[in-house]
This record gives sequence, C-alpha cells and structure tokens, in this order.
Amino acid sequence: MSAATLAPGHLDDSRIGLRANLRHVGALTRRNLMRIKADPESMLDALLIPIIFTLLFVYVFGGAVSGSQQDYIQYMVPGLLGSTGLNLAMSVGTGLNSDFQTGVMDRFRTLPIGRSAVLMSKIAAETCRALLSFTILIAFSMMLGLEIRTGFLEVLAAIGLSLLFGMSIVWISMLLGMSLRSAQAVQGVGMLVIMPLQFGSSIFAPTTTMPGWLQTFTKYNPLSALADACRGLINGGALAHSVTIVVVWSLVITAVTAPLAVARFRKRT
Repeated sequence: MSAATLAPGHLDDSRIGLRANLRHVGALTRRNLMRIKADPESMLDALLIPIIFTLLFVYVFGGAVSGSQQDYIQYMVPGLLGSTGLNLAMSVGTGLNSDFQTGVMDRFRTLPIGRSAVLMSKIAAETCRALLSFTILIAFSMMLGLEIRTGFLEVLAAIGLSLLFGMSIVWISMLLGMSLRSAQAVQGVGMLVIMPLQFGSSIFAPTTTMPGWLQTFTKYNPLSALADACRGLINGGALAHSVTIVVVWSLVITAVTAPLAVARFRKRT
C-alpha cells in the first residue's frame, strides 16, 4: 500500500521515502516563503532588528563601554550575529502556535505528507530569514565603520556558526509553540529565555566588571562563546575553544529538543 492511500491520521515518516519527504519539505518551505510574500510585514523583524539594535547600542552605549563608537562596533557587531539569530528563532514558536489555533494544522493532517516535513520546512524557511538578517547586519555595520580584519571565508564561517546555534534554538521555540496555550504565552516565555541569555553574556559588554555570580553565568552561557567565536572570525584571534563550545552546545540542544518537539507534534496531530 502506498503512502498516498493511507489514512491521513496514520501517516508515518517511516512509510514515506526520503525523496518524498524532501519533496514535501520543499513544497511546505515554498508555502512558508509565499506567506511572507503575501504578508511582507512578517519580515519586519528580520529586516529591522539588525539595524535598530546596531544603531541603539553603538550610539547609546558605544562611548561608555569602549570609549569610542568605532571600537564598540568591532566589539559588539560580531556578538550581535548570535543575538539576532536568537531573536528570530524564538519567533518561530509563535507562528507555529498560531497555525494550530487557526486550523492550518488541521489542513496538513488531511494531506498525505510526512509529519516531520512540517517542522523541517519551518527550519528551512527560518534559515532563509536568518541569512537575510545576517547579511543586512554585516552590510549596515560596514556602512557605520565595521572593518572585516580577516577575510570573506571567515565572515561566512561566523554567519554559519550563528546560523547553526540559531537553528538549534528554533527547536526550543517550536517545542514552546506546541506546549503553551496561546501565541502570547509563547512570546512571553520566549522573552524570559532570550533576555538572560542576551544580556547575561559578553555580547554587549565585557564580563570583567560584572559580579562574580554573573561572570559564572556568562562563562557557561553559549551566547558568550558564540560572541567570542564571531569576534575571532571577524577581528582575528583565538578560535578553537569558543567554536568548539558553540558547536557542542548546538548539537546537544538539537539532540535533546528535536525529538521532544517531534514527539509533541505527533501527539498534537
């Protein structure tokens, strides 16, 4: 019996071949991107967050933190790559929760598609949004005076590392989106996750002036390692330790939360 003849409620990814699953992911990714085309306001966060954050932090805190705005651009912008990816990733859960509330998932349930394709298409579409946002951040920061002191490949590596960590956070976001009752609740809990990670890190300021207990938190905060890795890739410097920490954190987060998110999705659909 082919997958297409199975009852929708009994569709299982194991009954659908890899090629069919990839085709389903591609089709749903196109759907997600077409929704952005139909609702361009949904891209405002990806387009404006890099610009607004760069302007605010460079011109409000730059002189106080680093003594000069130019020095602060070199310090803060590489770390902002990780922060931008985190902010975008957490918005996925809100959209997924809305899909359940508005009946979109009921429509998917009637289609002969692999269940994992729905979640993987979310990640694929978010990857496109994140890449656009990272590009805007780097280009706009260079207009303000950011210097790339390494090379093009190193910048791509910084973007790739930020993307890897951001996509691991997408799994947490989707798990929250399927576990909480409303999009507002998802957004609220997401902020509780984002704020300590962002500001309890070395993204916006050196950690040496922080109290001891906070320095301990920043030491083990993966965003601190990501910020240090991106600084090394853009400004030059040691890389191996911070890159390894980011990769390990990303793999561990994905390994733990992806199965939980898939299991939750199967239970709800």
